[in-house]
Amino acid sequence: MGDVMAIRKRNPKLAEIPFNSTNKFQLSIHGIDDDMRYLLVMKGAPERILERCSTIYINGEDKPLDDEMKENFNKAYMQLGGLGERVLGFCDYILPTNKFPKGYKFDTDTVNFPTSGLRFVGLISMIDPPRAAVPDAVAKCRSAGIKVIMITGDHPITAKAIARSVGIISEKSETVEDVAERMKIPVEDVDPRLAKACVVHGNDLRDITPENLEEILRYHTEIVFARTSPQQKLIIVEGCQNMGSIVAVTGDGVNDSPALKKADIGIAMGIAGSDVSKQAADMILLDDNFASIVTGTDLVPAISLAYEKAEGDIMKVKPRNPFKDSLVNSRLISMAYGQIGVIQAAAGFYAYFVIMAENGFLPRRLFGIRKLWDSKNVEDLKDSYNQEWTYRDRKVLEHTCNTAFFVAIVVVQWTDVIICKTRRLSLFHQGMSNWALNFGLLFETALAAFLCYCPGMDKGLQMYPLKFVWWLVAVPYSITIFIYDEIRKYFIRKYPGGWVEQETYY
Repeated sequence: MGDVMAIRKRNPKLAEIPFNSTNKFQLSIHGIDDDMRYLLVMKGAPERILERCSTIYINGEDKPLDDEMKENFNKAYMQLGGLGERVLGFCDYILPTNKFPKGYKFDTDTVNFPTSGLRFVGLISMIDPPRAAVPDAVAKCRSAGIKVIMITGDHPITAKAIARSVGIISEKSETVEDVAERMKIPVEDVDPRLAKACVVHGNDLRDITPENLEEILRYHTEIVFARTSPQQKLIIVEGCQNMGSIVAVTGDGVNDSPALKKADIGIAMGIAGSDVSKQAADMILLDDNFASIVTGTDLVPAISLAYEKAEGDIMKVKPRNPFKDSLVNSRLISMAYGQIGVIQAAAGFYAYFVIMAENGFLPRRLFGIRKLWDSKNVEDLKDSYNQEWTYRDRKVLEHTCNTAFFVAIVVVQWTDVIICKTRRLSLFHQGMSNWALNFGLLFETALAAFLCYCPGMDKGLQMYPLKFVWWLVAVPYSITIFIYDEIRKYFIRKYPGGWVEQETYY
């Protein structure tokens, strides 16, 4: 033991084969003893490491790696993997000086050095616990009719333990192996359909037929695929899609990008995700939290619309054509983003600029100021009235404006959810008798107020208290949305089939 950087300096890396999903190991060669000898070291999936070893290092001695040693290895591996811990195997080999003299040119393309007959030196297990919110998110997905499938490069034992810990495999669910153990019969004699859960090794997917894959996906409600390759992830996604399922895939690595691209909804991780995975995805989780997929921004008000009574003229409207009419169509997108969405965005930006102006920064002063604004070295930035601002005060003002933007969106969302109560009738016809929705509006407002005024939010979420009048800045925009939509619905009712209905009725 000792200083890591000093050890690395004394033993420089001369060649390396990076880890990849095919080999499942990483190899490097280092100079030792002033480059008179070379040391080859390898780490990776324990079973892949073990198969490349012929000896094992125990109590300072190299011993033959016989069947007894392999059995002990498997027991230790299974015990650690069964705890849900990720396990790595390690081995090394001192290259003989007669074949690898000083100055030898190592080539990782042709691999002009041994990668077998190595010495096994041990296992290391690492705890990578899932986030606390994941089990609840998995349960919510399942209650909503979403089938959660785990696809991982981990060993099946580790993958199964993790899947049980987060609820992907239920506590009482049995796999084929569990059924075989309970019935005291060989695994191959078990009818796979007797098992609710299923853990599939990547080796079993190499020659699997589409029919067999479909049988696994169809007859098992809780599925884990372990030791999979990028190509196998893609095959699994295609198999789900061939059954008519809408598939969402989460991932963070380069190896996940083919599956993310193929999925109907690809979801990459914003923090740990690679650039390739982000480019392939349709959505990026900024907090890398699977539970974020379950939550929406207006969850309570949106759910409350399910309790809205039917419109009075519902029987006058023809039913949707299931072969032609989509739930989300171009007219809905135009209304949500091209019309109402534009007004909402304008409200947010207007609130932002109002607070900036009230504090001395008129709009024309803000353009092109970002570099100076973000510089910690600038402690005397002047506003439109030649007042000097320190870096800290500028950032407090910026976060206050961000808070106002958020509150403005909440204010216009009041009207947005109200106009979504009906597609044709006026609010004056429909009324406000949906108390679930009324509660949702109050809850959303109370939550926004809590985030603004609760002590400590400035350090956690960087949200700062607002003056009461700043809550009112977005009200004219909210009223504009209401009037605009009431006029739209009036023309739809008065001129059925007219251009207003053709362009805006969704």
